[in-house]
Amino acid sequence: MTAPRQILPGTSYMVTRRCSERRLFLRPSASSNAIFRYVLAVAAARHNVRVHAYCVMSNHYHLVVSDPDAQLPEFSRYLDSLVARATNASLGRWEAFWAQGSYSAVALGSEFDVLEKTVYVLSNPVDAGLVQRACDWPGPWSAPEQLGTVVARIARPEGFFREDGYMPKFADLELTVPPGFASAAEFRDRVADALASKERHLRRELAREGRSFLGVARVLGQKPTARPAPGEPRRGLNPRVAARDKWKRIEVLARLVEFLHEYRGAWRARRDGEPDVVFPAGTYLLRVAHGVRCAAT
Repeated sequence: MTAPRQILPGTSYMVTRRCSERRLFLRPSASSNAIFRYVLAVAAARHNVRVHAYCVMSNHYHLVVSDPDAQLPEFSRYLDSLVARATNASLGRWEAFWAQGSYSAVALGSEFDVLEKTVYVLSNPVDAGLVQRACDWPGPWSAPEQLGTVVARIARPEGFFREDGYMPKFADLELTVPPGFASAAEFRDRVADALASKERHLRRELAREGRSFLGVARVLGQKPTARPAPGEPRRGLNPRVAARDKWKRIEVLARLVEFLHEYRGAWRARRDGEPDVVFPAGTYLLRVAHGVRCAAT
């Protein structure tokens, strides 16, 4: 059976979801940008997920979030479903929007890992050779200076959402500071410094390889049904956790292995009809869908 996710309250994640066939369905445009930012704001408020950073590329998105109430699966389901339906409607299509499988959620082991993945997310447009500075990216992208300072009020996009429907006319999107940092200013400064350093490195690497950036005009000129040229690595690792520190990584992986061992033992006992089986802390789907008992966190 598919390995279950362990969803524990208070965990920080890097979340990724890719479009079907690597198509550019999320290519920056007034419509796609407005849809994603609005739905992200509604989903975060609805499921009490704290957003720290986001970047929406043409065929995938990345988020760095914290999940105080262990609601990540419902948050992701809501976000992905509405983004797909609304964007498909704007493109006049009906087919699958997201790639087969589920979203990727990498649990971040420490404050350093949250910082590192935040910089990874925000530098994505530069790393992909699209723009020289991440802040020039025309798609949804969270500027470091907005962290802990700005609450963006986002209007409900026209077209897909009914005027008299249940979706709010406005949704507030706040970039919050992840747990473990002394202040918003500290996190902002560390992100900004690390991002600037990484951008310089990526520009040097591109110049050394004799390549140039695609540029905003050519990004906006791409068709949403197009896809990048072949060559992207496929079937690579799909990690569950990220921890740069070796011993922290060993600790986190050991806890995950223990969870999987206990989960499978409880699942077999439940399958065999044993009453009052207690599943390990972090069990999500069976707890939500079938009300199984779970150990305290």
